[in-house]
Amino acid sequence: MFAEIAFLLYVGHLLADYPFQTDHQAAHKAGCGRIGWAANVSHSATHVLICGLLLAVGSVGLGWHLPLLPAVAAVVWIGISHGFIDRRWPVAAWMRLARQQGWAAHGGAAHVDQTAHVLALTLAALFLAV
Repeated sequence: MFAEIAFLLYVGHLLADYPFQTDHQAAHKAGCGRIGWAANVSHSATHVLICGLLLAVGSVGLGWHLPLLPAVAAVVWIGISHGFIDRRWPVAAWMRLARQQGWAAHGGAAHVDQTAHVLALTLAALFLAV
């Protein structure tokens, strides 16, 4: 069941991060102030809604019996972790710590960002699969 959950959460992540992310969210989600936080929270909420919907569809379609509270906790984790990572400073801090400033200057931050998101999704899938 882990593989199916992880796959659906990853598809949900891709949907929320690309076709369902607005230009405004992408441009402002790491910004300070009300506009930045509103963009970040609305983008994170998109992840929660899409991943929650896909878990519900998976439960019905694949006959899973996911307990409600752990499923809600996993989806909330996805939203919170996604919003945190998308503030951008955690990825920049990691890349400084890992001595990856050169890679960061040449587009590496996007790869580290997506890796962090996939790690968070994997942890949510592991939590639900046990």
